[in-house]
Amino acid sequence: MKRVTAMILALILAFGAFSVYSVSAAEQPVISFETNKALYVHAVLNSTDGEAWQAWQSEHDEDFNEVNPDVKYFFLPTSADEKRVDIYNGFESAVTVNGVEIQSGEAATVNYEVGTTYSVNVFGKKYALKFMKSNAEAAIYVNNTDADGNGTELMKYLNVDKERSASATGAVVSANGNIDNTTIKKIKGRGNTTWDKPKKAYNITYDDAVSVGGMSATKKFSILANYQDDSLSRNRFLYDLSDAVGMPYASDSRYVDFYANGYYWGSYQMTQKVDVGSSNLINDIDDEAYLNSDGTINEDFPFLCEVDSGATEGADYFVTSSSGNKLTIKAPELEPGDAGYDEVKAYVKSKFDAFYNSLKSTVSDPSVYADVDSLAKIYLINELGKNWDAGVSSLYFVYKQDSNGQYKFFASPVWDYDNSLGNAVGVESELDSIGVTDYEEYTGWWCMYKGRPSPRNCNNIMNYMSRNKTILSKAATVWFEEFVPSIEEFAQTDSSAPYTSSSSEMYRATDYYALLKGSAEMNYQCGWLVDTGSWISDHSSLKKAHYDVETNTYTVDSKATSYTQDFTGMYNYCVDWLVSRAAWMSSQMADDYVASERIMGDVDGDGILSIKDSTLIQKYAVNITYLVPSVIKCADVSGDSVVNIMDATEIQKKLAGLI
Repeated sequence: MKRVTAMILALILAFGAFSVYSVSAAEQPVISFETNKALYVHAVLNSTDGEAWQAWQSEHDEDFNEVNPDVKYFFLPTSADEKRVDIYNGFESAVTVNGVEIQSGEAATVNYEVGTTYSVNVFGKKYALKFMKSNAEAAIYVNNTDADGNGTELMKYLNVDKERSASATGAVVSANGNIDNTTIKKIKGRGNTTWDKPKKAYNITYDDAVSVGGMSATKKFSILANYQDDSLSRNRFLYDLSDAVGMPYASDSRYVDFYANGYYWGSYQMTQKVDVGSSNLINDIDDEAYLNSDGTINEDFPFLCEVDSGATEGADYFVTSSSGNKLTIKAPELEPGDAGYDEVKAYVKSKFDAFYNSLKSTVSDPSVYADVDSLAKIYLINELGKNWDAGVSSLYFVYKQDSNGQYKFFASPVWDYDNSLGNAVGVESELDSIGVTDYEEYTGWWCMYKGRPSPRNCNNIMNYMSRNKTILSKAATVWFEEFVPSIEEFAQTDSSAPYTSSSSEMYRATDYYALLKGSAEMNYQCGWLVDTGSWISDHSSLKKAHYDVETNTYTVDSKATSYTQDFTGMYNYCVDWLVSRAAWMSSQMADDYVASERIMGDVDGDGILSIKDSTLIQKYAVNITYLVPSVIKCADVSGDSVVNIMDATEIQKKLAGLI
């Protein structure tokens, strides 16, 4: 309660009387939110937009109390000009910034340099003003200083209770300065344990579909705080990896800077919300499919559900399966009294029970009930990350028709991986009970132990998936032919080398870092902590592991790499842990790997011979792409045991009908 009260008081002080600004004498737009006695800067030079303004602010502690109040910062988004900004003066007298006098209630263009400290005198009080600049993919502005109709500022109102929601105006500002002022239909809090943290996450629904940082336009987003992830990237890495390996649904996301009513809240991850509908992430099913035209319940219908141990009566629409797993029904999401409320719950329970029971025997074949390819991939994502919540929460399944018209479970999309990739220490009592002593290390299997005090009372579905022979036989092939190439690309340190088509959905670690570095530095300068408590493991050093696919050789560095206790160090630790974990998994699965049968020359594995296959061979021949051994054999079209330009030429001749 003390923390909430301090936050509310700080936010009340941050905003004051309504003001207007002037860029020129000819035009005086209005700032859309109430302003305080402060200086404000706009996201885009020479813009007349009234939404994308931010106030100068001091560093804060975790209770939102100011630290060093005489030192002010402008936390600029990527869209800001490199040398000049428009600054609005919210004080009652003129203020001079870097030699430019700005009259009260007006704006002027000021030259600046990142890293330079400027002295600003206001009513005889001197402030040090510093500029920091992001390189994130977009900036999100949300504004409403009367969220409840009684004059309550938006964030003060929302942060009291996760169930509160409000509408707002705002701006989505791209890196190149394009501004989208689509209004916000609803913003509300999100998360379970993360909601109790000072840096909170939210769900945002726009009135119309918007694009953020080049993502496909959609209405519904989740803006993730990643408060407990010092790299700010664990969710992003695994979401993008799931996309790169072809999971049925993968939430696209972008690094963004988040502002509300002029206050910078930090570096966030703007993601497609897990929701159904034509303009949402799961766009091939909808909320109405369970009903016939006459209002009766369909015999079979698609749905979206989540294994969620934290589901509660009143807050969630869920059913408890025969195994004891709680299943939150995300679509159709019904209220008591709605048509089909009980029938849908019974249907979901029945279908999940049948699927779950097909996994209980390690030798059973779940393919009648589920898409095995997606099961293998969701297992590998959880195993790669050593995800603490594996099989416990945020495990989504879409139940829909496959290409043959048969209804099956598809494991997707992945969600909530901030406590993975060597981040969490885990609960000691649980680890003791399941016999895991190396949870924080990148070695050792995980999913087969999670939730298993003993084989007889385990009900963790990820545990069963990790021991099912049908899934495991698929997993080894998927790992080496889809995961490994993407992870090899991710680990590529030559930034000049072009991307390969096989990993176009996942960037290199160096590229993610380039997008995030400035935003992360602002995030930690504004007051958020790198070390957020005892739940986070030690990230100070690591003996990195390596795996050579061609020689099946696994090695570990003799000396540990040390990491600085700042964003750069923590980011590098996360990357190295992921790559080392992948190396260990490759060494363990190599003996189970059976190469997929391919048409000779079908290097990209799409089942047809095309010019793309020839291009991939050419890239491999000049060392700018990676191919696993089974694909290398497929690429040897000429049969001379060497993959070179001659093989690419052979494919071109076949396509031209010359041979």
